[in-house]
Amino acid sequence: MTKLQFERMKDLPSTHLLGAGTTLCAGCGGLQALKEIYDVLGPKTVFVNAAGCMTLLSVYPFTPFQGSWLYTSMASAPAGAQGLRDGFDILKSKGQLSAAEDLEVVVLTGDGAASGIGLSATSGAIDRGLDFIYLCYDNEGYGNTGQQTSPETPHGARTATDAVAMGFPGNKKDLFAIWAANRPAYVATVVGCEPLDLSRKIAKAHDLKGPRLIIALSPCPTGWGYDPKDTVEIGRLAVKCGIWPLKEYVDGKVTHTLRPGSRWPVEKYLKTQRRFAHLFEPRRDDKILWEIQDRVDRYWTAVEELEGGVG
Repeated sequence: MTKLQFERMKDLPSTHLLGAGTTLCAGCGGLQALKEIYDVLGPKTVFVNAAGCMTLLSVYPFTPFQGSWLYTSMASAPAGAQGLRDGFDILKSKGQLSAAEDLEVVVLTGDGAASGIGLSATSGAIDRGLDFIYLCYDNEGYGNTGQQTSPETPHGARTATDAVAMGFPGNKKDLFAIWAANRPAYVATVVGCEPLDLSRKIAKAHDLKGPRLIIALSPCPTGWGYDPKDTVEIGRLAVKCGIWPLKEYVDGKVTHTLRPGSRWPVEKYLKTQRRFAHLFEPRRDDKILWEIQDRVDRYWTAVEELEGGVG
């Protein structure tokens, strides 16, 4: 399987491996991305699910996965992945597991575990060169427990724990850069509303060995405050406004795979979500809005200088 398999929308899988009717929230952007990712990886996959929103996929004794699934505590998923990978390799060395029976080990975790609670265990797994895919569904907060602030919460967003006038005063942690600094096999950002870009990256990650990270922006109707039917549009706005860069790291180089071209103002994205409503009503907060726009502008100016013209 290679990224060349996905040149057109018609090349994407036409059937879904993940079962329907889960207990996740309607319009979940993380579920949208997971469905597409699972279709590309195929049924020979074992998901190591850290505690979080995606834990709700499985209601004992059933899961919607056609393959295997393992539940762990929030910080323990990389350790669970290590145990599985070691076990498979030992069985293969003894001739008790054929290459055709081997499974791709995928950690499935939210942004809170990926960039906060579970970061230490993940760092250890990268240091050991663990052969696994680490899939982070990034809904920019601890969504399963009420959308508290996480290390991935964006500047100015209101959460259950940052409900003050200005919202979260800090900035979103750069998980992509943290992983890339450790020189893993692969790092990529994706979003479910760009299925071709997503599928090419998942196919590329599947073909590689070693630690591989996929960060999927996961619009969250419940935590972000919007109608579930707008999930796809909000994802598109995040890309078009330049807030969610689609990029990959491989062989020491970062490349942007889908450029926003003539970027739209970040306000078009922010106005779609209740978590940013305080920036516009009852009075417009020009300071915070400028800070958000300026951070995005500076990012893309740096990209243009490094990679050439944006567009």
